[in-house]
Amino acid sequence: MTPDVRAGGPAGPAPDPEWDRAAELISSADEIALACHVSPDGDALGSMLAAGAALRAAGKRVTASFGDRRFAVPRLLRFLPCQDLLVEPGDYPQAPELMVVFDAATVDRLGTLAGSAGRARELIVVDHHPSNPRFGTVNLVDPAASATTVLVERLLDRLGLPIDEAVATCLYTGLVTDTGSFKHSSTTPQAHRTAARLLGAGLDTEEIARRLWDDSPFGYLKVLSAALDRAVLEPEVGGGLVWTFVTRADRAAYGLPYDEVEPVIDVVRRAGEAEVTVVLKEDDDGAWQVSTRSRGGVDVAGVCAALGGGGHVRAAGFTSHLPVEETMASLRALLTEGAPA
Repeated sequence: MTPDVRAGGPAGPAPDPEWDRAAELISSADEIALACHVSPDGDALGSMLAAGAALRAAGKRVTASFGDRRFAVPRLLRFLPCQDLLVEPGDYPQAPELMVVFDAATVDRLGTLAGSAGRARELIVVDHHPSNPRFGTVNLVDPAASATTVLVERLLDRLGLPIDEAVATCLYTGLVTDTGSFKHSSTTPQAHRTAARLLGAGLDTEEIARRLWDDSPFGYLKVLSAALDRAVLEPEVGGGLVWTFVTRADRAAYGLPYDEVEPVIDVVRRAGEAEVTVVLKEDDDGAWQVSTRSRGGVDVAGVCAALGGGGHVRAAGFTSHLPVEETMASLRALLTEGAPA
C-alpha cells in the first residue's frame, strides 16, 4: 500500500480569502489546465506534475504543459512520475475555464501559453518569486516560501487531497533543487518540515539526488571545461564578479541540448573572490539566457529586472538578444551603480 502522508500534515489551514477562493475554484471545476514556466526546472515541473497527479486522482480532467517552442522535458527531470499528463503546447486549451500556473514570475515566462493565460476565465498563479506582479485573478504568491512546491503542498492540504509517493517525489524534487539541497539562505524551517513530511511517503532520496546531480553525459564535462577556461574574474565590479559563457557551438560539438548546461553556474560560483556570478548560455534560437547568482551582498533580482528579467535576491536571470560583450557591459553598469540586497 502506498503511504499517505496527509496524516502527518498540519491540523488545518487558516482562513485566507485568496487561498479559499483558489480551493473553491479548483473544487468546483471538472477540467483544469496547468502550466509552468518555459525551460522548466525542478521546482516548476515538480510543482505542476504534483498538482496534476493529485487533481487527477481526485477525478479532475487535467491538462499540463509548458510553452517552449521546442517542447521537451529536460533530461535530468525525465525520472519524474506522471508525465503522461503533459501535452504539446499546440494541444493546450486556447481559452481555459480554469488555468493554474506554477513558478512563473511573469506571464511572459509562460512562453507560447501566455495567450491561454490571458484568455482564461480564471487564472490562479502559484509562485514564490518576490518580483511576481500577481498577474492572476487569484494569486497564491508567497516570497517567504523556499520553493513553489511548498505552496503546492499547502494547496493540496487546503483541498483535502492526499500526498502519495508519486506526488511526494515531484514535490521533493522541486524543494531540493530550489534550496540547493537545503544549502541556500532561502531554506526555512517550513522547508525542512515539508521535507520530513514527504520522506514519510517512502521516497528514494538517494536515487533522486543521483538523477539530479550525479548523472551527466561526458560531453557536459568538455563544455564545462571550455566555459571554465574562458571564465573572467573582475574583482572591482559588484564586490567581485566572475562570469563566463556557453555557445551553441560548444553544445553542438557534443550534441548537448540547452538544458544540460544549466549546472555550469553551480561550478563557476565557487570562486571565493566573487560576490556575483554570471553565466550566459546561448539557446537554440541564438538568444542569450543569462543566469546570475549572488552571495547576498547584491540584489541580482533588481539588476535582472532592470534588464527585463527577474527572480530572487540571490538568484535571477534575463534574456538578452545582444552580443556577449554588450550584455555584460549593461550588467557591469548596473552592478557598479550597486543594487544592495
